[in-house]
Amino acid sequence: MGIQTTLDAVAGAPRIIDAIRLADDLAFEARRDPGVRTLRILLGAVAGDDQVVAIAAVHALAAVFDEQASKSLSNLLSDDRPFIREHAAWALAETLPRYDAVGRLLGLVADGGFTGMLAQTTLENWSGAIGETLAVAIESALLGVADVPARTRLVETLGLVRQSIAERQLLEIALDEAEHEDVRVAAVAALGQRTGARYIADRLEHLIEREGRLAEVARLSVIDLQVVPQRNIETEGALTVAQLFLHADIDPTLSSAGAGDNGGIATLLVRLGDALVADPAAHVDRVLTLSRGAVPRAAADLLSVGGDTGHVYGHVPLAPSAVPSAAAWPLRVTARRGIRRLLRAAGRVDVLHLRMADVGSLAAVDVARELGIPVVFTVAPDPHSIIQALDRSGDLTRTTFGRTDLREHFWFRTRLVQNLAANAAHTVLFPRPELARDMRELVGIDISSYPERHTIVAEGVDLEVVDRAVVDASAHAVAPAGDDRFADLHALIEALPAHRRGLPIIATVGRLHRVKGMATLVEAWATSALAERANLLVIGGDLEHPSLDEREQLERIDAVVSPDRRAEAGLLLAGHQPNDVAARWLAAVRFGIPEIIAPRGVYVCASLKEEFGIALLEAMATGLTVVAPDAGGPATYVEDGLTGVLTATWDPAMLTAAISAALDLAARGDGGLARRAHDMVAARFTIQGMAAALGPVYRSVAASEAELLRAAGPVA
Repeated sequence: MGIQTTLDAVAGAPRIIDAIRLADDLAFEARRDPGVRTLRILLGAVAGDDQVVAIAAVHALAAVFDEQASKSLSNLLSDDRPFIREHAAWALAETLPRYDAVGRLLGLVADGGFTGMLAQTTLENWSGAIGETLAVAIESALLGVADVPARTRLVETLGLVRQSIAERQLLEIALDEAEHEDVRVAAVAALGQRTGARYIADRLEHLIEREGRLAEVARLSVIDLQVVPQRNIETEGALTVAQLFLHADIDPTLSSAGAGDNGGIATLLVRLGDALVADPAAHVDRVLTLSRGAVPRAAADLLSVGGDTGHVYGHVPLAPSAVPSAAAWPLRVTARRGIRRLLRAAGRVDVLHLRMADVGSLAAVDVARELGIPVVFTVAPDPHSIIQALDRSGDLTRTTFGRTDLREHFWFRTRLVQNLAANAAHTVLFPRPELARDMRELVGIDISSYPERHTIVAEGVDLEVVDRAVVDASAHAVAPAGDDRFADLHALIEALPAHRRGLPIIATVGRLHRVKGMATLVEAWATSALAERANLLVIGGDLEHPSLDEREQLERIDAVVSPDRRAEAGLLLAGHQPNDVAARWLAAVRFGIPEIIAPRGVYVCASLKEEFGIALLEAMATGLTVVAPDAGGPATYVEDGLTGVLTATWDPAMLTAAISAALDLAARGDGGLARRAHDMVAARFTIQGMAAALGPVYRSVAASEAELLRAAGPVA
């Protein structure tokens, strides 16, 4: 097509998501036709006002194998625009090392954040060729840096230099009593990766004998230094499947469901792991679920993941305190080390199933590549759907994209989805009304090509929990006296003024996150006639220690209904609740409680995008009338006007109208529709059905990998 024609296509693309996808074509043309004119065109685009085009041009510069193009890209590290500096740091990873860029990249590493993570990744890519130079540069940088977080990041980067020159300095820092503990911890953790240097364990021994965080990390590092023999715990062909979500501390009881980033995915992984090992037809005798956890717990887990069958849990220590997913990207190196440690301890792992375009998947795919574990990846148009929705609403434009991308990392996340899908042994897809079209137009995947590599699998819910909650709530609605299982819900409602008691409830369950639309729902309810018609119950979020994302939602909610007016207004912020408690409360919304809750309330999913909707399915299985997004997974199972109302949840006016319509629908009291919704979930969306669908996928991937091993023979 030519460089100018391709650039025009990026600039003229009708949607931002189309322009991002077309950036690949621009890079291809730049690689195919390097030269002075190509360089001029790209640099002109970088300087322009269209920030989408500017970013595309930055990455196209990296595709030009030319000294002047490489120098120009390096110069962009000093650009006045932060988003250009960030993308230049990322793009340089695709070029040959440049000595003139090392200092500025180290400066970005020291500054931290997402940009620092990208700069660190580039330096890690370069370290194989210029490791000794990089080690000297870091040593020099440390002489002039006193800030503890900056020093910690620089030492972590030093640990990525594989050459032995880094070991001396890492040991000096690790053993330096005058150095800050955080910096020493970074050095000790890095030393654990030097498996060829046996003397390091001896040098760390005296640290292990102490108490505290440094000693705990030293113990893990000594474990990391050991060569772990491969275990084969296979029982008649049964498989070991690993899955992960690092933004929650997952336990079998789901005690923290709904707090921070601990949402539906945590519930899904617990229930799915249990279902896989319980189903003989799945041929899975061990599921390893990895999540966030403290350092002492991580060490204790190594024994269970290496020897137990069934559903076992391993924990990856990330930061001393919980970090929201959007801010967790700088933990890439820490996450990778923790995942590697657990997968090595587990022995043979047949399949690693990844589901999110997050730092956990970014780190895990590196480990899978290193250990030779095939990956199954669940592909969803995320963040593609969000980009599309914001573009459509006018909240995201070409002239503001760069600033938004600094916060949301849209470009990086779309590329991560693309790379994970392209390199996966098999991809799993959610049902969508226009699945093939959406995958092609939003994600750029043609699922009709090699269809045997793609499988559509619906997510599922544990109906046993829901059905038990329905039985409990229906009985409580008839005879509430003496039943303490609903005591906390009684207390919430009884704290309302008398005129608010006896109203139906609009309920929602989920994380307090802008993508989940919690604040939007409160705004739609509080500023309309809905507030007089029903109380609003929000189940989810850590109200005592909110994360940054939770705080943002709470501030928006408080701006509409101040904390001192919540009871008067009928707003019930319940915080996160255990899964079985939330299930009982939703059932109570359907059946009511005499004198305090009217029956026939509704459930609202106000998410900006919802790829499938575990909580939504649980509400439908309960028999609640629901409101849900008219795009994505919910549109495949919510019958508009019967079991619920589909709407553009991003539009407050349309959301308000949909909730009103849902209350009207629920007020008819048609028990047949409640049974219809429950039976639909029972027939199509159980966790047991999901396990049955994934079992053949895992077996096929493992069999194909075994055949590859036989055909390839030993690989040095």
